[in-house]
Amino acid sequence: MSTGGLNNLTASEITNLWNTYMNDSGAICHYKYQLNHVDDPDIKQILELALSISESHVKQIEGFFNQENYPVPHGFKLDEDVDVTAPRLFTDVYFLTTTSQMGKIGVNNYGNAITTAVRDDVFEFFHNCLEESVSLIQKSKSILLDKGLYERSPYLPTPDNYDFVKDNNFLAGFFKEKRPLTGAEIMNFYANYERNALGAATMMGFSQVTKNRDVADYFLRGKEIANKHCEIFGSYLKKFDTPQPMTWDSEVTDSTTYVYSDRKMMFYTSALNGLSIAYYGAAMAASPRRDIGLTYSRLVSELVKYADAGTRLMIENGWMEEPPRSVDRDELSKKNKK
Repeated sequence: MSTGGLNNLTASEITNLWNTYMNDSGAICHYKYQLNHVDDPDIKQILELALSISESHVKQIEGFFNQENYPVPHGFKLDEDVDVTAPRLFTDVYFLTTTSQMGKIGVNNYGNAITTAVRDDVFEFFHNCLEESVSLIQKSKSILLDKGLYERSPYLPTPDNYDFVKDNNFLAGFFKEKRPLTGAEIMNFYANYERNALGAATMMGFSQVTKNRDVADYFLRGKEIANKHCEIFGSYLKKFDTPQPMTWDSEVTDSTTYVYSDRKMMFYTSALNGLSIAYYGAAMAASPRRDIGLTYSRLVSELVKYADAGTRLMIENGWMEEPPRSVDRDELSKKNKK
């Protein structure tokens, strides 16, 4: 039954629960497939943990929606969106690295969800989700470190004392001599490079296993964009002798056998697009240098166009599940007059 009145789920709560359901139902497909192929026992343990977390989330969210008489999303299904017996598409290293990234994404998403959660039960749910994501990051990081796979962001020199900015050259970036990168700028360039390098490998793998030419072309375009963005971020880091992260193309096998449904892969790509736009926006806000802000603005524009093309492709093929939305009063009015 609905809780009724002012205690009904708010638009923010419904939306965050819906998004979490979609993401975790898709993650279950990923982890079931990965667990059918993983060889490393340490990495297998992390994948099992991630799977149990996603399965728990889906079950709890179904409870929220059923309580509110709100339709449970279709989401993604093991019998529709993945062949867990398909040949290996990615290596164990890719499995571990992407799981670590999923934990980091979860911290951002659940942190935001907590700030808009009004009901105690919803707040507690997302609070637990946040703690689970932190644990997933910590455990995956420990394994990455043990295996020599963890990439630390660059170190900064230790200044003699604090100081204050003395002139407007701090903002310059086009014609005047460019100042060295701030810690925040290095952090964002490095993290965005890492995410794009992993995204490029993902798009490469996806392009190999789809049988739809339009979808394959879309993934290949995504790979090109991700690699180009890596080059841009790397050029900023290289100019000030800052090391760049590694790439992950070698973690993709040569398999061309069906693994995931096109709908599942397109949803995943759409989610990555949205995350990249958000990360770029945050990086732009954190950089006072005008040329860096303009670079991020240009890259965001490119991603928006790419994301729009993906959304159109999903709609044309009937793959886009409609998210929670407000009532269309005009539509209701037309129904009454039929």
